[in-house]
Amino acid sequence: MKILFQGDSITDAGRNKASETDLGHGYAQFVGATLGFEEPGKYQVFNRGVNESRVVDVYSRINTDIINLAPDVLSILIGVNDVWQYYAPKPNGTPAEKYYKLYDMLIEEVKAALPDIRIMVLEPFLLPGSGTYMLGSGGSYERYDEFRTLIEERAGLVRKLAGKHGLTFVPLQAGFDELYKRKDGEYWLSDGVHPTAMGHEFIKREWLKAFAEM
Repeated sequence: MKILFQGDSITDAGRNKASETDLGHGYAQFVGATLGFEEPGKYQVFNRGVNESRVVDVYSRINTDIINLAPDVLSILIGVNDVWQYYAPKPNGTPAEKYYKLYDMLIEEVKAALPDIRIMVLEPFLLPGSGTYMLGSGGSYERYDEFRTLIEERAGLVRKLAGKHGLTFVPLQAGFDELYKRKDGEYWLSDGVHPTAMGHEFIKREWLKAFAEM
């Protein structure tokens, strides 16, 4: 069984892009290690996450990094940069309606090319941290609330797409919120967005739960 992980820097997790099989240092590697240990040789696991990607960037790589690889299972985590890049020096975020339309097109085209594929879509998430409330010059939690609202909007759209296309939806935000009650600061997400090893471990566990039920 071939499993392919797609997304942005959270999925990329420092992978060596010169290697076809390097999984990086995040949840994709953790998943691959667990599956490989439990059932040696059963799974081929690939990571094609790319730093700073938005949904439009994943869509632009649909042939080279999805369809041509012909995975049996496709896992997608995308959305935080579609919001975060609104706050960049040269804003380049993705409006909600465009995010949904592009994600919808991505799913439809992948399913048309690979009719037997199973797709898992992961919920975008964030927590308070240096990258989520210290935005611009204000460094205000008011900006975090704004960021959180936009992320929750994208998360709702991902859930809607899962329902429309019969995909496996993997919820993550509520779990991270509970973890934040146990240990705050940037213990789980180093800057409020990028997971630490403990954050990646949480994503791995939620991913495996969903995979087992799929």
